[in-house]
This record gives sequence, structure tokens and C-alpha cells, in this order.
Amino acid sequence: MSWYPHQTVAVVVENPAATGAPQFLIVEEINAGRVVFNQPAGHLEPDESLALAAVREALEETAWHVELTGFIGVYQSESAATGICYIRNCFVARALRHDTGRSLDGDIVRTHWFTLAELQARQDQLRSPAVIAVIEDYLAGQVYPLNLVRDLGRA
Repeated sequence: MSWYPHQTVAVVVENPAATGAPQFLIVEEINAGRVVFNQPAGHLEPDESLALAAVREALEETAWHVELTGFIGVYQSESAATGICYIRNCFVARALRHDTGRSLDGDIVRTHWFTLAELQARQDQLRSPAVIAVIEDYLAGQVYPLNLVRDLGRA
């Protein structure tokens, strides 16, 4: 069996209606029989750019139509349970419209708007340490232009 990293995307979406501490769109999902919390995130699919994957995952997991506004960074981690290496490409997006009639992916329990403190209180229930790291980087102003990620298409 050959080793390869899993390419994933994640999206940080701040609640535009929040007053006080910023709130972020979080999915509550079932992973390996356990309830965990995560940003809208998932795997890159064949013939899909990272940007398109991020917008698609946000819609499929939260029913929110989003517009990408920036790129936060690339985060590498390894699952302690499986040994799988994940390369997570994290974007920032603006919430445009919520499609309340849309069904969510089968493993999604519900969505939430959580503050960083509320996520930190659930640290043992996070899908990955990247969930908090990405939000901390975003809040520290680490947001880059979208053209940092270039899709060159098929060669």
C-alpha cells in the first residue's frame, strides 16, 4: 500500500449578525461513531479546484451559500487513531444565503454559530486541532488574497 496525504478544504465563516464576540459556523457531525465539531470541511474531489471544493462543502454541510474572501493557510496533521495525514487548505468565506429547505450531508447532526471560547470549551470534541488553530490565525489577521491559491487546470 502506498502512502499519500488526504487533501481537504475547510471554511471559516463568521456570523455577520453576531454582536459581541465573533461567532463561527460550525458543524456537529458523526465521525467514527463519535459526535465531533468542525468547520465546514471535506475532501477534494476529482476535477475540482480547492476553491470550488470549499464552497461545495460549505453548502453540503451547512446549507449556507458562501463566497470565498480569503485564504488563511495550509495545515498538516496526522490522525492519532488512523495515522492518516491530512493537508487542510483553509479559506475564509462570507455567508450569503441560508437554504433552509436543503438537506445536510448524512453525517451532519446540525450546525451552530460558536465563539472561539465555546469551541475551546469543547476541545475534546473537536474533529482536529486545526479547528481552533485556523480560527486563532483568522482572528490574528492571517488572511491572504485568494489569488495565493492558483488552479492551473489540467496540464
